[in-house]
Amino acid sequence: MRFARLLTPDGPVAGRYVDGAVVADDGRYEVGRDGRLLPPCEPSALYCVGRNYAATLDQMKYERPDEPDFFIKPPTSLLAHGEPLRYPEWTDELTYAGELVAVIGERCFDLAPADVPEVVRGYTIMNDVDALDQQGRTARKAFDGSAPLGPWIETDVDPTNLDVETTVGGEERQDANTELMLFGPHEVVSYLSKRFTFEPGDCVAFGSPANPGLVEPGERVEITYEGVGTLSNRVVAPGAE
Repeated sequence: MRFARLLTPDGPVAGRYVDGAVVADDGRYEVGRDGRLLPPCEPSALYCVGRNYAATLDQMKYERPDEPDFFIKPPTSLLAHGEPLRYPEWTDELTYAGELVAVIGERCFDLAPADVPEVVRGYTIMNDVDALDQQGRTARKAFDGSAPLGPWIETDVDPTNLDVETTVGGEERQDANTELMLFGPHEVVSYLSKRFTFEPGDCVAFGSPANPGLVEPGERVEITYEGVGTLSNRVVAPGAE
């Protein structure tokens, strides 16, 4: 089952996503005709794990971590599927990274890995946008619009063996499988839950496969996770419509 949120002229609505529409308690809303998709949840924070694929470590010349290596993006970093991804005027090195994301369904803390499936509502997709030439992870990764998220939450999926493909301008840039993660999804959520209290809607991103790379204005980034969907955003120049 898929869940999505739609921005209508009367405000946001949420419900099941079925055949291009959001089916809410008060009716059916067609995407495009009745409104545009919003990020599929409203997190208090996005917890993002880095350095979680061996091939990415080799590419970026990172050391292999002994435990999940994470950072946090704020809610203001969210950007919906289909919305323009604005290239900040203060960077010359903007990069993409296609990541699987768990969406937490209930308030929880200190979970065992075996308990994680019970608190995860489902999975979605994030583009971990990075201004690579900035100093420190917060400056690089936590700015407005640095977390395109969506298009919906898929509840019926096994996160441990999913193919992933990222294309930029129609050219394949990433091709991998989530079984290549160094720390699996349940292990990551459990690890973070011992440090943070999760609230409903909070997001945990599991890191990017090899070949995160540069994007330029005019290019469209499309990230597909098998059984979940495709997140698509076009990069635009500062001030562009």
